[in-house]
Amino acid sequence: MAAHLKKRVYEEFSKVVQQHSHEETPTKKLRLSKPSKSAALHIDLCKASSPTDALQYLLQFARKPVEADSVEGVVRILLEHYYKETDSSVRLKIASLLGLLSKTQGFSSDCIIDDVINTLNSEKSHQVLAQLLDTLLVIGTQLPDGVSVRLRLIDVACKHLADTYFGVRNKCLQLLGCLGPVDKPPASESQGGAVGVASRDVQGIISDYFGDQDPRVRTAAIKAMLQLHERGMKLQQTVYSQACKLLSDDYQQVRSVAVQMVWVLSQLYPESIVPIPSSNEEIRLVDDSFGKISHMVSDGSWVVRVQAAKILGSMQQVSPHFLEQTLDKKLMSDLRRKRTAHERAKELYSSGEFSSGRKWADDAPKEKVDTTAVNLMDSGACGAFVHGLEDEMYEVRIAAVEALCALAQSSPSFAEKCLDFLVDMFNDEIEEVRLQSIHVLRQISTHITLREDQLDTVLAVLEDSSRDIREALHELLCCTNVSTKECIQLALLELLKNLAKYPTDRNSIWKCVKFLGTRHPTLVLPIVPELLNTHPYFDTPEPDMDDPAYIAVLVLVFNAAQSCPTMTALFSDHTLRHYAYLRDSLSHLVPQLRLPGRKLTCGAEPSGPASSVESAQRFLKESLSRVCGLQHLDTRGAQALLQFTIRDLQSLGDLQMELAGAADFCATYLHCQLLLMKALQEKLWSVAVPLYLKQNAMATAAAKQILEETYKLEFLYGGLESPLVAIIHHMRLQAKALQLVLMARTRKGVEPLLGVCEKFLQEVDTFQRLFIAELPYLQDSFVEKLLELMPRLVASKPADLMKILQTTLRQSGFLQLKLPEQIHRATATIIEPTGESDNPLRFTSGLVVALDIDATLEHVQDPQTTVKVQVLYPDGHSHIIHPKPADFRNPGPGRHRLITQVYLSHSAWTEPCQIEVKLLLAYGSSSGPSSSRSPWSENTEGLQSTEGAIEGTIPLSKAVKVFIMPKPARR
Repeated sequence: MAAHLKKRVYEEFSKVVQQHSHEETPTKKLRLSKPSKSAALHIDLCKASSPTDALQYLLQFARKPVEADSVEGVVRILLEHYYKETDSSVRLKIASLLGLLSKTQGFSSDCIIDDVINTLNSEKSHQVLAQLLDTLLVIGTQLPDGVSVRLRLIDVACKHLADTYFGVRNKCLQLLGCLGPVDKPPASESQGGAVGVASRDVQGIISDYFGDQDPRVRTAAIKAMLQLHERGMKLQQTVYSQACKLLSDDYQQVRSVAVQMVWVLSQLYPESIVPIPSSNEEIRLVDDSFGKISHMVSDGSWVVRVQAAKILGSMQQVSPHFLEQTLDKKLMSDLRRKRTAHERAKELYSSGEFSSGRKWADDAPKEKVDTTAVNLMDSGACGAFVHGLEDEMYEVRIAAVEALCALAQSSPSFAEKCLDFLVDMFNDEIEEVRLQSIHVLRQISTHITLREDQLDTVLAVLEDSSRDIREALHELLCCTNVSTKECIQLALLELLKNLAKYPTDRNSIWKCVKFLGTRHPTLVLPIVPELLNTHPYFDTPEPDMDDPAYIAVLVLVFNAAQSCPTMTALFSDHTLRHYAYLRDSLSHLVPQLRLPGRKLTCGAEPSGPASSVESAQRFLKESLSRVCGLQHLDTRGAQALLQFTIRDLQSLGDLQMELAGAADFCATYLHCQLLLMKALQEKLWSVAVPLYLKQNAMATAAAKQILEETYKLEFLYGGLESPLVAIIHHMRLQAKALQLVLMARTRKGVEPLLGVCEKFLQEVDTFQRLFIAELPYLQDSFVEKLLELMPRLVASKPADLMKILQTTLRQSGFLQLKLPEQIHRATATIIEPTGESDNPLRFTSGLVVALDIDATLEHVQDPQTTVKVQVLYPDGHSHIIHPKPADFRNPGPGRHRLITQVYLSHSAWTEPCQIEVKLLLAYGSSSGPSSSRSPWSENTEGLQSTEGAIEGTIPLSKAVKVFIMPKPARR
């Protein structure tokens, strides 16, 4: 073997030398590295004195990557050693390596199919046979759609299906499922030896093993059939009866996949008619399968129960009476259908027998019923969800709640019937079940109206100690309809109790009563005098405006008055004054009202939100088009135009929330352009540096601010398209060029500038590689001119480079923005602490005190890794805290909630001082494509995924000031 290898290496080397003689470039000598892997492997395997040594060498080899050029040589060495090896464990490892090596990109794995099939014919070990079939499966799934090769592999699978080892049969069934033809092959391809295989019914072959003696094989057979379905084959309806029998299998994994099979067939043939066992009646297949899957909700395995409950929620085509039976525990009499009186009388008349009255129950039915043979699915889906909601495993209860939600969303009548069951789940012992039931009831709230007894059960959850549960219930009350005014009074009373017990829920409760009043104006109207404590003849004392409970009552009343004009006549003078105060301080909770004797403010007329948005969009486009001709204006006029446009865009963002992101983005970009224009003005560059140090400092600060603003533009705004990202990077490159020129003007010597210039040119090259497709959008720009001068820049000295950069900066044109349809700005608002308390947090110096943080996040991508909390102490020290992923909640799309604790500590102070707490957004970019493991080296430890390093942080929220007072420790 060694002589053969030396000969091969010599032939490869001679080919390289001959090719080198015809070509001048000597790079082809690198082909000598091609057989190095196989040579090293061959030498190691030859040194092995025992199967244990050979296995050790193979394990060591598997930990090292193999290049695509060396794979073929390695495979040949492995196959040659396979034929000589007598130990089955070594052959098993070689067969595993062959499958892993065939996944290597660039390697044509079809060249080893013949060798693997030949080894199958001579292999005696069942485990090795199974591994070789797995290798054929890997190769077959990677080959292009070659019908002949696939039919050959299917033939091999059919040949070994009779093996006594379950693993071999499993792999054969998996081959049939993954490679079996999903449509009839053309007649031209069904020739020769492949005719028998092509004409076989793959579904028939697989279904024969539904009754295999080994449960693992039965499971593999059903999975293979499901694999055929996923690949596009329409399963035959005859499989349905076989799958239904497997629902009562002794093994959990068989019943689990059988449930999936029954569901698939119910979606394929929903309207087909199937007979009911032990009866002469027929039923729709989807109804029959619904009853059978409902029976699996009472299965002995909780995994099967969870799966059955989840699948029930996706069966939307079931008949309504079958659906309603899932909520009724009453079974049919004697576990069978009761005949009507007419049917019984007809039977007695036809038989000629009537009751004589001499014997007890001589008119009873003569047939005997075996109650063990009649199960739940024969009487429909009786009580399926009742059993699921009362299951001992909370996972099953959650799955049943979710399935109820899915079915109730498509059936309003079913939603009303399941309402009581969902409300009962609010008292579940597991918090996750309670939370999920609240979310589910919120999703179907459009179909239901709560009665007073149901609302009483719902409101009892407000006593829960979990903040998530209470806030989820507030969200539920926001979108729920109630039936009477007593319900409004009860809800308000319980919410005010919640507010007194948990003051931190203030904002959530105010939001809740806002929507409660908006949805029920006619129910709030009769109780307004009681809520506001007014009297038709006597003056009542004016309530305290600092009371959060009184504010909650006013928010409820004012929102109900928005669609009930007669309600404002019931307001007293101090109520109107309080309305004016709340309208200014809590404008997001208090709407604009038509009050008697007062005019609506400008913009409050119902002109329609759509028209206002359209006019705002038109104004935004006109503002951007107005600044397109900046280069045609003088410096003073251009700066004035930019300042006016920035002011208009900022005002537009404040007035129109739908366009706030786009307006802020444009204003920030134009501000960068204004700073750059001021830094490049003529006066700065025409005077020597020592004579104009003030202006030079202004330009340095402008360049630094532009860099900060570009990072905000890139990472704070979502929905940016690649041309906009290129424009942002272009502005950042201009700021870096400005910094480089200013550095050259203030520093002496060439040495410090060499590294900086080289780094800048590398950034220009990186910009070209990243945004090569966006370069047409950057015509007459700074980058376009730099790329034209790149050969000259590389060969220039630092002084010449600075002159070129300075000239290019001043001559580059203004790039016009093209906005996408929607831009969202990431924002954060700290709710707690409010920063309004004058009472300092006192703690012993050297120890810690916990500060509760509650903040809402809008349009923040991946907040678990990017959002940080910064604490700034009065002495200038800052502390950045990384919240735990569990501290983030996701109440809705694009919204997150951060509820965490920050631990503060400091040495003793002489008097209380304020610390600043704010949220930061961390940004970073990976240095390059992350290294990944070789696809075949599954046994290796692997390379750790390299995350992008954090480059900096951006302020995400306004700072909140909190008084703290570290006291000296007592001695």
